[in-house]
Amino acid sequence: MGHARETGRPFAVPDAARISANLRSLLGDHRLSPSQRRIARYLLDHAQEAVFFTSTDIAERVGVSQPSVTRFAAALGFRGFPEFRDALRSSVFGGPQRALPAEGLNEIQELVNSEIRDLERLRDGLGDLSKLRQVAAHLARSRPLLVVGLRISAPLAHLFGYLAEKVLPDVRVLDVAGSPLEDRLSRAAEAGAEWVLAIGLPRYPRELAQGLTWARRVGLKVALITDQPVGRLTDLADEVLLAPVSSDFAFDSHAGPTVLCTALLHTMLDTLAAEGQAQLEAFDDSATERQIFLPY
Repeated sequence: MGHARETGRPFAVPDAARISANLRSLLGDHRLSPSQRRIARYLLDHAQEAVFFTSTDIAERVGVSQPSVTRFAAALGFRGFPEFRDALRSSVFGGPQRALPAEGLNEIQELVNSEIRDLERLRDGLGDLSKLRQVAAHLARSRPLLVVGLRISAPLAHLFGYLAEKVLPDVRVLDVAGSPLEDRLSRAAEAGAEWVLAIGLPRYPRELAQGLTWARRVGLKVALITDQPVGRLTDLADEVLLAPVSSDFAFDSHAGPTVLCTALLHTMLDTLAAEGQAQLEAFDDSATERQIFLPY
C-alpha cells in the first residue's frame, strides 16, 4: 500500500540517533503486550516512513490486526491513532531530547553502571546472530519444549516458560532436581521432545549437571544459557549462549541472562513467523475479551 508526504513546508532531514532517542522516550515508559512490542519495534526500525502510514498500513507490515494498532495507540495514552501519529511525527522531526547527567553518581548508580557495562558486553557479543538464530530454530521446533532451571536459575526458567507458552503448544518448565527431573525428561523424550533449554547461573547446582547428563542419556540435545564459556555445564551442552552475570551487588544480578532470554524468545517468534504471531494475536484478543489485565 502506498503513501505520500503531506503538502507544505518540507521536513528537515532527521538524525537517526536523535530519532531513536525520541521514540524510545515516547514508547519506553509503558507496559506493552508482545504484539504491541512488535509494533513498537517496527516503528523504531522504520520511523521515517511510518509517520506517513495509516493504522492499516502498519498492521499489514507488522503482521497484526488493525485493531491491535489502535489498541497500541490507546495503551500509550492517546485518544486514537491519528493523535498517536502526530506524536510520532514530532518524535521524528522534533528537537533533540535532553541528555542525562554523566557525573555525580552515587554508590548504587555506580553499581547500575557496572550492570550497563555488562549489558554492553552482551550487546557486542550479539553482533553475529547466527548462533542465536540457530538455537532459536531448534527450540521452536521441539514439541514439547523443555526449560530447566534449578535453584537461583528457576525464576528465569519460569519467566522464559511463561512467555514461550504464549506461542508454543507445549512448554514444560522443570525446576525440581533428582529422580523427578529424570522422570520428566524421560517422559518428554518419549513424547517427542528433541531439545532442552537449560539455564545455569552461579552458583551452579551439581543437580543440574546430573540432570543434563540424564537428558543426553535419553536422547535430548541441550542448549545452555550460562555466564562462563568453559566448565562442567558447557561440556554437557550442544549449544551455549553466554550472558554476563554481575557480581558487584551483594547478590548477583541476572539482568544480562534475562535480556538474553528475551532476545532468544524474540528470535524464536521470528522463526515461527505467521504461526507464532497468530498465537500472540489470539492471546491478546482473549485477554482483552476476558479483561485479564487492568486498564493502562
